[in-house]
Amino acid sequence: MNPIQYQFLPENFENSDPNKFRLEDLKSEEMIISLGPQHPSTHGVLRLEVISDGEWIKEVVPHLGYLHRCFEKHAEALPFNQIIPYVDRLDYMAAMNSEHAYVMAVEKMLDLTGKLPKRIEYIRVLVAELNRIASHFVAIGTYGLDIGAYTPFLWLMRDREDIQRLLEWLSGARMLYNYVWVGGLFYDLPLGFEEKVQELVPVIKNTIKEVKQLVEDNSIFIKRTANVGVLPLNSAINYGCTGPVLRGSGLPFDLRRIDAYSVYPELDFDIPVGEGAMGMVGDCWDRNHVRIRECEESLRIIEQCIVALLGDEKRTREFDPQALVPKKIRPKAMDAYVRAENPKGELGFYIRTDGRSDIPQRLKVRACSFHHLSVLPYLAKGTYLADLVAIIGSLDLVMGEVDR
Repeated sequence: MNPIQYQFLPENFENSDPNKFRLEDLKSEEMIISLGPQHPSTHGVLRLEVISDGEWIKEVVPHLGYLHRCFEKHAEALPFNQIIPYVDRLDYMAAMNSEHAYVMAVEKMLDLTGKLPKRIEYIRVLVAELNRIASHFVAIGTYGLDIGAYTPFLWLMRDREDIQRLLEWLSGARMLYNYVWVGGLFYDLPLGFEEKVQELVPVIKNTIKEVKQLVEDNSIFIKRTANVGVLPLNSAINYGCTGPVLRGSGLPFDLRRIDAYSVYPELDFDIPVGEGAMGMVGDCWDRNHVRIRECEESLRIIEQCIVALLGDEKRTREFDPQALVPKKIRPKAMDAYVRAENPKGELGFYIRTDGRSDIPQRLKVRACSFHHLSVLPYLAKGTYLADLVAIIGSLDLVMGEVDR
């Protein structure tokens, strides 16, 4: 047996992930910096090829391919119901929201849209909004870490842990739930779940209030984020941005209102947008502010869902969350596209079926983080290296749905 298991060759890295720019193409003052994937600000597995002149950024080239899960090819070899656990792993910070979007797509193909019991729909919205808050708490908390604020991260992770425990109690899983099923739910809410959520709501409200005082009104945070990474509205639209990134640029575009799916039309909530309160509309401060405000609106939605689930849609012995779950999912031959408002933006599923199989012929994901990553070179050009870290964090990227 050869005792040398691995031999380093200088060209290995260049062959596996070649740079766009070569050293001989650079001017004498310029240099290539590889930012990530180990750098904390890249939030996992993103590598940025940065061309800089001192601390002044000339070009940024995102490199993907570190987290490839072959989701779309896996989905074309699995029955519809077995795809849900793979959907969880796209945006693993908001698995409930992703499940909801995928399940609505399949239910549209089965002509089940609008035919499910209201209790199922209210439970889906309840868990989706809980997961939205948990996802935003990660975005806001880690953004504080990027900028240099440690305390808000600890406070938000503490409350996020309470949400995670509730969802684990509900589904048996901590992050990847497989709870929202085609035609229904894995199980009804556990006894006492609604009361536990009611107890948690004021705690989260108080934490959000404290974080706003500690972060948004902090002069250092304002200097690091206001007037930095300004994304004009027309550019946000042209790049396909959605969610808080688009709303941070001033457009109140929210699919919960636009498409009016599930029971969202019956609920009262506002759509926060960037207003340039500390700088220019569409800057990093605005995008972070929109996420904080969305947590407050999600709490309003949760409170209304709890009222419904303890009132008109309360649990009964006859309620079966799996009553409409089909044993075999075999839609007619068709193409369908359904989208939903995830914490990071529009998550859409395009599905093609042949009418003979319970396995989709084609499944394509419209991932919001992919579009938001594409706008990074535009935002970063002409900024400082320290501002690049602030810009990346303000986009709230998750690489699971970028390199899917």
